[in-house]
Amino acid sequence: MNNIVITGGKGMVGTFLKKYLPNAIYLSSQDYNLTSESNIKKLFLETNPSIIIHLAAKVGGILDNINKPAEYFDDNILMNTLILKYSHLFKIERFITVLSTCIYPDTVSLYPIKEKDLHLGPPTNTNFSYAYTKRLLAVQIDAYNKQYGTKYQYLIPCNLYGEFDKYGDNSHFVAALIKKIHIAKKTNSNKINLLGSGKPLRQFMHAEDLAFVIKYCLDNNIYDNMNVSINNNLSIYEIAKIALKACDAENIQIEFDLSGPDGQYRKDVSNDLLKEKIPSFDPTSLYDGIKKTYNYLTKNKML
Repeated sequence: MNNIVITGGKGMVGTFLKKYLPNAIYLSSQDYNLTSESNIKKLFLETNPSIIIHLAAKVGGILDNINKPAEYFDDNILMNTLILKYSHLFKIERFITVLSTCIYPDTVSLYPIKEKDLHLGPPTNTNFSYAYTKRLLAVQIDAYNKQYGTKYQYLIPCNLYGEFDKYGDNSHFVAALIKKIHIAKKTNSNKINLLGSGKPLRQFMHAEDLAFVIKYCLDNNIYDNMNVSINNNLSIYEIAKIALKACDAENIQIEFDLSGPDGQYRKDVSNDLLKEKIPSFDPTSLYDGIKKTYNYLTKNKML
């Protein structure tokens, strides 16, 4: 019987995976310190996995990435390098990890970006060190597969959101947006303020859709390294308008703080390979996903 161990198991994607893999072992930073080699060795000895799904990462918003590049590099490079090294040493038969579209070059000549374009240039400056740790994990997996004949795999999702995201001071964009809308509704404010110009383009996918893809790859012996994304590539302004409608707050106006950073202008990725390998993939619409998320958060008083 396969013993599936999931790092970052209490995070957003890990929480959704419990629907698809209810009998897996879900680990968090409270269980093991993945930046410690002795802790990682202990993890393998105590859990005896045959499959590793590596979701753990130090993640944060654009400002935190700009202000703490060394912390993001150190923590992520250590946990990624060590967890893969020990997966090989302990002869783990299946290893799947989740990267990020921020690993791709800041700009390319043709969009959407395909998997083969990974090394055409450096990632964007705003989260450069974090992006490189994720890109290096892809390089490490490719190296292990080439040298040792393993079938380890990485998935590269577009931006994610969902009920189990972080809704504190260091949130991702959609989580922060939902919280701002909720606060504006509670305080009867007629506006929300967003950083930047609202012009950058982004693909946002509900995290449960990624959980579905992970389970599908396991069940159907799919080992391809591939993007996991939706077709739509919308501006920050368009995303905010959809969120206002989904949260029943269409009367609230959007103001942009032009002194704030925009980040990368666009980084949309191709999902051609995904659709070839998983023809049944039918991602949640942005409106439906945000509405579902907001209703869950308000019902459970999590905002």
